[in-house]
Amino acid sequence: MPTRNHLLSAVPRAEWVGLAPQLTVVPLVFGDILYEPGERIRYVYFPVDALVSLLMIVDRHLALEVGMVGREGMVGVARSMGVATSPLRALVQGAGTAMRMPAAAFNKSLGQSTSLQNAVSLYTHALLMQVALTAACNRFHDVQARLARWLLMTRDRLNKDHFRLTHEFLSHMLGVRRVGVTTAANALRRRDLIEYKRGHIAILDQPGLEAAACSCYRKLNASAR
Repeated sequence: MPTRNHLLSAVPRAEWVGLAPQLTVVPLVFGDILYEPGERIRYVYFPVDALVSLLMIVDRHLALEVGMVGREGMVGVARSMGVATSPLRALVQGAGTAMRMPAAAFNKSLGQSTSLQNAVSLYTHALLMQVALTAACNRFHDVQARLARWLLMTRDRLNKDHFRLTHEFLSHMLGVRRVGVTTAANALRRRDLIEYKRGHIAILDQPGLEAAACSCYRKLNASAR
């Protein structure tokens, strides 16, 4: 089966034959917006080696990440519940590729494949857990521990130790001011856990970063499996 997306990989080969013609490999470019809140979901995406942030927009311009989607799932899961418009902004955070399917074809395939239904249902539960735990994490844990958790989650989904980031982007991800991001990143850098310069972050010590992360990382990591 020519895909490394875990959700699609759960579909048996016999059912994959009918699914494959509806899928197209597309590039996802860093910073691209797949959907805006209230926008019709015309396509669903199954990331292969890309990462998409799900952002809640408040007062038209304030953004906070409430979830992230990588190779474990899909973007546009609302279509599986009969919702045609996106409640969130879907922003490409890590460039790569995805399998794209027209939303109408996805809904038709969902009605024909019990395996796809089960895989989407399990993923939807995992995503809801991620959203709930992220909300609790943002409320109760300090910025440094949350940043460590977020970097590890990003690494797990991109399968690499270095990625492109900016202070402004991280402030949206973590819901804090840029000065808070700077303080947290510098603290991790002084401990030789990360290297951060010119809009790029590299993880230098994964076990050390795991020790610095809050307990939500282990819970969120488990829910993505």
